[in-house]
Amino acid sequence: MSIRHLQHHLIQKLANQIEMIWVKKLDISCYLLPPEFTYLKGIFEDQNLVIENICYKSEHFRKLHIELAHLGNGLDVLHCVMFPKTKYDLPIFGADIISARGKISAAIVDLSPVTSDRTLPKDYCKYLNNLPEVKFSKIRKLPDWGDIFSEYCLFIQPQNTEEENHFLNRVTLYLSWHCEKALLSQIVEPSEISNIHEGHAHYCQQQKLNDKTRRILEKAFGKEWANTYMDRVLFDF
Repeated sequence: MSIRHLQHHLIQKLANQIEMIWVKKLDISCYLLPPEFTYLKGIFEDQNLVIENICYKSEHFRKLHIELAHLGNGLDVLHCVMFPKTKYDLPIFGADIISARGKISAAIVDLSPVTSDRTLPKDYCKYLNNLPEVKFSKIRKLPDWGDIFSEYCLFIQPQNTEEENHFLNRVTLYLSWHCEKALLSQIVEPSEISNIHEGHAHYCQQQKLNDKTRRILEKAFGKEWANTYMDRVLFDF
């Protein structure tokens, strides 16, 4: 049973939008997670924690992942990452929303570069530079481990419905462009794969430094299980 209907309305809208774009633009198929990681129930600070993982794959992406989490009446989370296959020179799309007590505390979207110079391909930069400017009231600071993010990373705390809609629209623009570029991408030369491979490894390594995620998982499911979940489900590289 999906927990989506229990979550903040912006999370519901974004999850639906991401899946709709994947279905429309990519030839997706099911990515089979181990059954014990598909739908999870735990206890965190005397509240029920439920986690649902939805995964697909395609010709250009080894894993398309949406994680939804719902904690009692206090916390809703959407976490999305698209991992390209390392034979393609494609950035890593990521989007997250955190809602605390019915209000969005953080919303982030980015196309993270994976090459050693930490820059996006020129056609991505050109497209992103030409997007209409959108003003948000509260820009959030990236975490200390956030060297994986690009200069086009949008990390905000939306203050009203209008800003929520602007964020949803910006995610749609990033994601639609990314899917279209993926379909046109060519396999890189064998000599380039090692560089891309290292970029993916660095992305996963840095994401695992997110202490807030790890703390919740450890308290709800135990330290060993949390490490396994982060290594095999969230950032399995």
